[in-house]
Amino acid sequence: MKIHQILFSPTGGTRRVSEILCQGMGKESVVTDLCVKTADIQLPNINKDDLAVISMPVFAGRVPALAVERLRMVKPNGAKCVVVAVFGNRAYDDALLEIQDVTSEMGFRVIAAVGAVAEHSIIRRYGNGRPDAVDEQTLRRFGAEILGKAEGSVCTLPAIPGNRPYKKGGKVPHPKGRRGCNRCGVCARQCPTDAIPFSDPKKVDASKCISCMRCVSACPTGARSIGAVMTFLATQGLKKVCATRKENELYL
Repeated sequence: MKIHQILFSPTGGTRRVSEILCQGMGKESVVTDLCVKTADIQLPNINKDDLAVISMPVFAGRVPALAVERLRMVKPNGAKCVVVAVFGNRAYDDALLEIQDVTSEMGFRVIAAVGAVAEHSIIRRYGNGRPDAVDEQTLRRFGAEILGKAEGSVCTLPAIPGNRPYKKGGKVPHPKGRRGCNRCGVCARQCPTDAIPFSDPKKVDASKCISCMRCVSACPTGARSIGAVMTFLATQGLKKVCATRKENELYL
């Protein structure tokens, strides 16, 4: 059995959750990164006896449409899979159910699911430092349990919370280059949708931008953001729902 990590991780939190979960399985894994430029995507070769760990971030209660579009390029060949929705200490809403529906429709056999906490991609103070040591212990232990189920003969579908139809996703502002931007082009090189022109990296093509915040995370001078006003409004809007620590939710 080969372990495949298939992930869409703009700011690193989703990747970290996936890595920790797979560490608990005690096996080497192959990573397929879907959060790169289209030409750089290298699709995995999955066999029926393999296990795929499919990890996606939650954007305003939904899975990014681009992540789903790229995931559908993968050929599952009837393999078992784990679905993971990573959220910024607010809620994953219907996102975990959405990933389960998509992967099942594709032909994966879903045997486990995880709703995991990482730092909020826009307001990093919420979920700051997550996944932390407590999360790591929980996720590694669950990874071992998942492997046990994957190696057995029982492939039951876990009962995942959520609603159909899914909730409508909210709008997230587009980040731009601001004071301190030296036009180095790092953001343009790392943008998975080519929404940032190399000719003027301070700008953004709103028709292409998915507000994944990869450019904000990658900017070496910290000059890219959604702006002071929008940051303040987002901070205030999330203050109540993110005030208490949310725990990882595990389904086997």
